[in-house]
Amino acid sequence: MDKELVISTTDNLVKIALLEDGRLMEFHQDQLTQKFNVGDVYLAKIKKLAPGMNAAFVDIGADKDAFLHYHDLGPNIKSLLTYIQIVRSGKFKTHFLKKFRTEPEIPKNGKMEEVVQPGQNTLVQVVKEPISTKGPRVTSEISIAGRYLVLVPFYDKVSISQKIKDKTERDRLTMLIESIRPEGFGVIIRTVAENKKVAELHQDLENLVEKWKQIYNNLKAKKLPVCVHTEMSRASGILRDKFSDDYVKIHVDSKDLEKEVRDLISIIAPGKEDIVTLYNKQTPILEHFNIEKQIKQSFGINVNIPQSKGAYLVIEHTEALHVIDVNSGNIKGTKDSQEQSALEVNMKAASEIARQLRLRDMGGIVVVDFIDLRDAKNRRKFYDHLKKEMARDTAKHKVLPPSKFGLVQITRQRVRPEVNIKTQESNPNPDGEVEAPIVMMDKIEAKVKEIAESGKASKLTIHMHPFVAAYLKQGIPSRRKKWAWKYNIPIKIMPRDAFRYLELHFVNENNEIVYQESN
Repeated sequence: MDKELVISTTDNLVKIALLEDGRLMEFHQDQLTQKFNVGDVYLAKIKKLAPGMNAAFVDIGADKDAFLHYHDLGPNIKSLLTYIQIVRSGKFKTHFLKKFRTEPEIPKNGKMEEVVQPGQNTLVQVVKEPISTKGPRVTSEISIAGRYLVLVPFYDKVSISQKIKDKTERDRLTMLIESIRPEGFGVIIRTVAENKKVAELHQDLENLVEKWKQIYNNLKAKKLPVCVHTEMSRASGILRDKFSDDYVKIHVDSKDLEKEVRDLISIIAPGKEDIVTLYNKQTPILEHFNIEKQIKQSFGINVNIPQSKGAYLVIEHTEALHVIDVNSGNIKGTKDSQEQSALEVNMKAASEIARQLRLRDMGGIVVVDFIDLRDAKNRRKFYDHLKKEMARDTAKHKVLPPSKFGLVQITRQRVRPEVNIKTQESNPNPDGEVEAPIVMMDKIEAKVKEIAESGKASKLTIHMHPFVAAYLKQGIPSRRKKWAWKYNIPIKIMPRDAFRYLELHFVNENNEIVYQESN
């Protein structure tokens, strides 16, 4: 399966699309100025305790204080608190932990007020971004993720991913990391470390220790709260966690991000830097790769199930959970053929639902009402297929067998707000009236004339809604050609799937917007 990553950047927004054989499987969009991303580490203060919840609220600079539960303190919280205190006082002069005397571990079921107090400084790491009315959720068990390894200060042992099954390889990796692990640090060996060479693992470990050194240096900050370590950009984070030999191309429309991605590829997959390409065509990158169209088709309430003869999903969201209903379309025939058709629809629906969960980054509880199956063998076949499709999802999840009512319950880890994209366009005029088409054409022609006579462009590209574009290009000769001849300027019409009905962008030969209208 060929995978491609398409990354689009604007002034303040980055959009990341993961394609598998050309089909949109994941979509992420983030503000470049967004704070409190998963993995960020803050030097913060305990704001207040909540004994009833055995938790504390921590000021990390968010609109709402971050939530820290006792079970998220980590067993070595006392060592961490002591380390912060002596580093800030200047009594500890190195980021290495070899000479640091660790404190006793806290009990698993203790009380928050016995460990921390309001006003106390602590390090916390964001594990869940602010969602809806809730503030971030944080942990004091700091971990720094690399490509193959995860560094855990004060942990002092080696763990290995359960997905690495081969005992010989598990023993090799454990012994290897144990031999190069700096004292005072624990290391978790990630699944992608399987069969990797010593030099690659050692380089990854050195990079992680260097990041811990940066945290150590930032601990001396005078003004709190302060971010002492931030995760790389979302695009680089996705590559770090998901890159494999299946990736054939990474398309980027920003020179700065291209360099960042190339540098990362040179570390995690030396020799494959050439798969990173800078996109510089006039058509926006997401439209060139048919992503805008797929977004419009995939994020509505009703979603068609591919190759299912009219079957579709209805996806609804509530505060507590997500509900998905599988509708069969036109299933006709005998009872036996209906059972077989229902099985086929359920199998295709299972694949689409697994894709939708990844695509929308839906988390929490998901309840799916599949088509009822009478045959136990068919129910088992369908359930096994659903689990297989969900296994491609890297988010933590659990799929329960169908209930006696035919409902399937899925729980999926939620660490970020769900991706929510409007697929319905608003009325161009809230008053219910718009200009007649001929008047709109006159306005566009007047603007073409003005730009041509002013010399703002020697070539003109007009970006517009596909319906308006189709109107301008119809006929022989079309309105576009008539205007080009009349005002002696080459004109290109660019349909834009993401535009509203009356949105217009006039772009010159240097790809600069010389006029735009967004009503």
